[in-house]
Amino acid sequence: MKKYLLATALVGLGSAPTLAADLAARPYTKAPALAAVYDWTGFYIGVNAGVGLGRDRFQHDWLGVGSVNSFYVSPQGGFGGGQVGYNWQTGSFLGPIVFGIEADIQGAGLDDRTTFSEAGVLRSYSQKLDWFGTARGRIGIAKGPVLSYFTAGFAYANVKTNASASFGGITNTFSNERTAGGWVIGSGVEAALGGNWTGKIEYLYFNLGNKSDLATLGATTPIQTELRENIFRVGLNYRIGGSAYAPVAAANWAGFYLGGNFGSGIGRDRSTLSIPAVPILQTFNLAPDGINGGVQAGYNWQAANWVFGLEADIQGSTQQDDKTCILSCTPGLTAAYDATLPWFGTVRGRLGYSVGSTLFYATGGLAYGSVKTKINTTSFVGPVTQSFEHTKTGWTAGAGIETPFTLLGLLGPNWTTKTEYLYVDLGSTSDNFVFGAVPATATRSVTEHIFRTGINYHFNSPVVAKY
Repeated sequence: MKKYLLATALVGLGSAPTLAADLAARPYTKAPALAAVYDWTGFYIGVNAGVGLGRDRFQHDWLGVGSVNSFYVSPQGGFGGGQVGYNWQTGSFLGPIVFGIEADIQGAGLDDRTTFSEAGVLRSYSQKLDWFGTARGRIGIAKGPVLSYFTAGFAYANVKTNASASFGGITNTFSNERTAGGWVIGSGVEAALGGNWTGKIEYLYFNLGNKSDLATLGATTPIQTELRENIFRVGLNYRIGGSAYAPVAAANWAGFYLGGNFGSGIGRDRSTLSIPAVPILQTFNLAPDGINGGVQAGYNWQAANWVFGLEADIQGSTQQDDKTCILSCTPGLTAAYDATLPWFGTVRGRLGYSVGSTLFYATGGLAYGSVKTKINTTSFVGPVTQSFEHTKTGWTAGAGIETPFTLLGLLGPNWTTKTEYLYVDLGSTSDNFVFGAVPATATRSVTEHIFRTGINYHFNSPVVAKY
C-alpha cells in the first residue's frame, strides 16, 4: 500500500486581548496582569474514540495451479481507549517546540469478510482486530493553546485471520490469531478547551508487517497477508499540574472565506461480480487510496461562541486500487480491476463552538463525485477491457479544528488553518457487460474516509475578539 503522511499545517498565534484605558477621571488602579503564556510541559492522561479501516491485501493460490487471487480484506469499525503521555516545551527560532511521548491502548471492533462462490465452491476470508495500541514520540509547534504535531513509533495489535473452502460436502478451514507488531506514523492538532482540558483530532497509519501462513483449503498453499490500518480519532486529555487555561473572548468567525486543502483518502468500496451462467458470485472490496487536494469557500454566522456556517469544496484525487484480481483461481479466467475516484466535492453545513481563537466544529451535508471502474477480463475469447464511469451523489459527515495561522509571522490575522476528518458515502453503481460470451454484472458501493489540512483567508479578521 502506498503510504501517505498527511501534512498538518503550522498553527499561528492568536492576538492577545487589548487592555483598554479608562479615559474618565478616576483614582489610579493597578492594571490587570496579562495571562501567563500557555506551556504544554507536563503529564497528561485522557480518553479517545474513533473509527479504523484496514487495507489488508490477501494473495492466495488456493488450488495451487499457479494463479493467485489478489484482494483486500478491509476490517472496519469503531474503537475506544485511553492514553497517557508527557510533554516538554522549549524555545526555537520557529517558536515554542513541544517534544512528547505517548502510549495508548484501545478496545476495537474492526472486522471484515470476503466471499467467493464459483461453480459450487464457496470460499471465505475474514480478518478482525479486537484490540491495538501504540507507543509513540510526538514533535510539534505550539502557538499558545494550540499544538500541531507529527507522531511516530511502535504499534501492535491482536489480529485474527480465518479462511474456509466448502465443496462436495467437505469444508476445509484455516485459523490464526497473533499479536502483530510494527510501526505507526501520523499527525494531529490538539487545542486547549479551558482549565486543564485539551481536545485533539488525529490520524494514524499502521504498518503491522506481512505474514505468510500455509493453509489447506484445496491444495496446501500459502495465504500471504499485508496488515495496513488507518485510524481516525478524537481525544480528550487532562493535563496534570500546570496553569489552568482561561480562554480569551471568542474570535470573530463571521463572514466569507476562501481557501485550499490537501490530504489523503482511503476507500472501502463493497463490490460484487455476478456471472449467473457459470454460476459465479464474488463479494469483495475495492480499496482505492491516494492523495486529495482542492479548494473551498464558505460563510459563517456567529452568535456569542456559537458558529454556524456553509462550506463547499471540490477536490482532485489520485485514489486508486489496481491490485484487486479475482477469478484467477481458474487459469485463463480472470477479472483484474482498476478502480479510481478522479474527483469529488461536498456542500456542507458546519456547527462549531469557539474557545478563544480555536473553533471546534462538526460538519455534514451533500457529497458528489466521479466513480470510474475498469475491469480487464480474460476468458476463452481473449483479453477484453470494460470501462464504466458514473457521477454520483450521496452524503458526508465529519469534524474538525480550525485555528489562526501566521506561518512564522509572514501572514496576517485573516488566515486560519483547519484539520478535519470526513466520511463520504457516494452510493452504489451497477454495470452490465459481457464476460466472454455470457452476461455479467458488476456493482460497487463507494465509501471513503478523508483526512485533510486546509488554509483559509477570512474577509473578516477571525482572531480579533468580538465578545
